[in-house]
Amino acid sequence: MILGLYRAVTTLAGPLIRLYLNKRLVRGKEDPARFSERLGRPGLPRPEGFLVWIHAASVGESLSMLPLVERLLVERPGLRMLMTTGSVTSARLMGERLPEGATHQFVPVDRLPWVRSFLDHWRPDLVLWAESEFWPNLVCETAARGLPMVLLNGRISDRSFERWQKHAGLIAQLLSGFALCLGQTGRDAERLRVLGAPRAECLGNLKFAAPPLPADAGELAVLEKALTGRPRWLAASTHAGEEGMAGRLHQGLRETHPGVLTIIAPRHPERGDAIAAELRGAGLTVAQRSKGETPTEKTGIYLTDTLGELGLFFRLADAVFMGKSLVPLGGQNPLEPARLGRPVLFGPHMGNFEEMAGRMKETGAALEVADEADLGDTLARLLSDTAERERRGGAARAFAEGEAGVMEAVLDALGPWLPEKGAPERGATDEGA
Repeated sequence: MILGLYRAVTTLAGPLIRLYLNKRLVRGKEDPARFSERLGRPGLPRPEGFLVWIHAASVGESLSMLPLVERLLVERPGLRMLMTTGSVTSARLMGERLPEGATHQFVPVDRLPWVRSFLDHWRPDLVLWAESEFWPNLVCETAARGLPMVLLNGRISDRSFERWQKHAGLIAQLLSGFALCLGQTGRDAERLRVLGAPRAECLGNLKFAAPPLPADAGELAVLEKALTGRPRWLAASTHAGEEGMAGRLHQGLRETHPGVLTIIAPRHPERGDAIAAELRGAGLTVAQRSKGETPTEKTGIYLTDTLGELGLFFRLADAVFMGKSLVPLGGQNPLEPARLGRPVLFGPHMGNFEEMAGRMKETGAALEVADEADLGDTLARLLSDTAERERRGGAARAFAEGEAGVMEAVLDALGPWLPEKGAPERGATDEGA
């Protein structure tokens, strides 16, 4: 009933959906050069051979899938991979980081005509869904074509679990199309079973299989030389409200730690100009990386409003605060700085990584701060105590390396739906492309 109504509304509301997408286009939320992909019109021909389609919502999900993409292409050279995401930022990153044999497309908006056009063209042999983005038309139309679907790193937050329970029939119908659902945690797997997944298991969290974020060695050497002797901390993947907080903390820290540098890496780099204006308005000296500005001795805030450089700034920081966690938005991935052996701090709002954050606190791999004042006190202590920084950084690295076997377990689980290693890859060419 609900699915039928959803399909009718999304079909009949085509003009309104186009209007909404056009507004997103004006705001820079859609890529004008590739806008047709959102309407189900492919931007590339279908490659020959067995095609694995992976759908990941945005940056975090797509990055967590990259190690799997790389392993599959290495172990099965005839395989071809298609990655879809929905955001402009993730598209740029995938364009830079996807290996040869894999390509990126924008996922079509969830209208049946656009979904069918997408599937008619790409005709995947196996479909992998990352985490928790269940678009009803896309899921049901894929299942109706008899395509095997596997959910990877499935995550059902408290809020999502409560919401889906109110629509039990719909989520049960969606999950029934998956041959296998792999939860990030045992609790996620159990929730997937309760919601109707025919087969749900937990083999570990694929985020643990990701390598450390890359960094340009030349840029790292230049910045390390320029910042020699200066204590420095990073506010990473920040959201509105957290940059101003970082500026206020900087003003307090420089009284006890002369020469301290505060590095701010906003989650959405396009906000850079507004953030710089806010911080300068508070009397702070800001160097803005997107403008080609480099920090000098007088620089208090280094605003790194660029894409794909977090690995560089994690390496430069003495301590890292993960954003989206002092505001009630669910937090950002704390594993990224942990892999590089950095002391990790986050606020109380880590709902997107609740199980991971809890384990990191228990093992000493991360510190939770209650509020702005607590963050300031904790940073002041860490910047003064080299031994504690090294101890907590070591615990963070050990935690990040603690589930190294998850990739092998996931590859084994996918085996029944993949061609055997060394076997001829089945699949068809797209003659009309």
